[in-house]
Amino acid sequence: MHRSTARLRGTAGHVWRTLLASAAALLVLTSGAATPATAAVQAPAAAQIPDGVTAGVAVFDRQTGTFTEQVNAGTQFRSASVVKLLLTLDFLWNRGPSYVIPAADRARLEPMLRSSDDDAADYYWSNYGGSAIINRMVRELSLTDTAPPPAGYEGYWGYTALSARDTVKIYRYILDTAPAPVREFVMGNLRQSTRCASDKFDQHFGIAGAFDRPWAVKQGWAGSSYPKGTCGPPDTAAATRTTTGARAAAAPEGRAADAVNLTRPALHTTGTVGAGDRTIVAVLTLHPDGTSYGKAYTDIGRLTRSLNVPGGVRPTGKRYGTWSEHVNVRRDPSTANPPMTQLPAGVEVLVGCQKQGQTVSVPPYTNDWWAYLPQYGGYISNIYISSPDNRLPDVPDCAAS
Repeated sequence: MHRSTARLRGTAGHVWRTLLASAAALLVLTSGAATPATAAVQAPAAAQIPDGVTAGVAVFDRQTGTFTEQVNAGTQFRSASVVKLLLTLDFLWNRGPSYVIPAADRARLEPMLRSSDDDAADYYWSNYGGSAIINRMVRELSLTDTAPPPAGYEGYWGYTALSARDTVKIYRYILDTAPAPVREFVMGNLRQSTRCASDKFDQHFGIAGAFDRPWAVKQGWAGSSYPKGTCGPPDTAAATRTTTGARAAAAPEGRAADAVNLTRPALHTTGTVGAGDRTIVAVLTLHPDGTSYGKAYTDIGRLTRSLNVPGGVRPTGKRYGTWSEHVNVRRDPSTANPPMTQLPAGVEVLVGCQKQGQTVSVPPYTNDWWAYLPQYGGYISNIYISSPDNRLPDVPDCAAS
């Protein structure tokens, strides 16, 4: 992609609509000039939904016992991998206080919770009753908006219907009612969420990108427009890898008119934020057909950052759009060492500081400045950041090491 074209795309305004009934004003945000979020800033008054995005939002403050945000909280979405919470709870249900999870099941459950492993979800869905799992959990947790996959798609666990308010109810059960071993196992694994999921998608969007730790997350994604996963160091398998978890992501023909949309790209972020798991956050989203993963990743990040989340600490830095595919994140400002991971194409990133390093050339451009991304723990060349200058004008230099 020609960089001048990419810059125009990276800095183009995104129109957002505010969901307060009393407000009709539109806010225009630019990825290259976003105001840095800090721990001291006051949270906005209402969730800001990016144009074209359908969202269900519920934010529950466990300290006060109240919701601070509810937008379409009862609307049903296909769950994608968020249903893995229910698969885990069903397996652990009524096991008794002295129950020890067998090694074979621990080897499945831990990556299913931490890295959203689809093979593990297939195993539990196939061996423990499929849709019966959802019916049991609906009954035991008194869920009101949750339902098994539609007729004809009983094998697709990712088509389970779920709402933001039911997601909050699931977390409230885990945190406040479940036996301590269950709570510690589930939440302990969600706190160890890996940036790269088992299918090599970068799953630290939404909550994980909007707030500093402590947080715990279970994410979900499904969409035919999302490319093959490229998170983590490049490998030869990535070129031929297909999206795993067809049960989660495949979009059947002719089902768009169903009550639960099974075709539009979905991206969900759920979990807890703050010390003591103070606030439960559930953000379920559908994006326009053909939306890229980087665009959906950026939009759900902006939405999540707009929420009133008590106890949440927002990271410092400046957010910028990026361009090009397969942008490598490096341990230092050079290409000498293998890349740590790659960015989703076109994603917005948080830049903490910048420093000069190896010159990178993407004709007709050259740049020797590198941006440090604190949430990745590494650097990308400024040549891939949507800014007219080689040195970012509003980002400090990194301290000398």
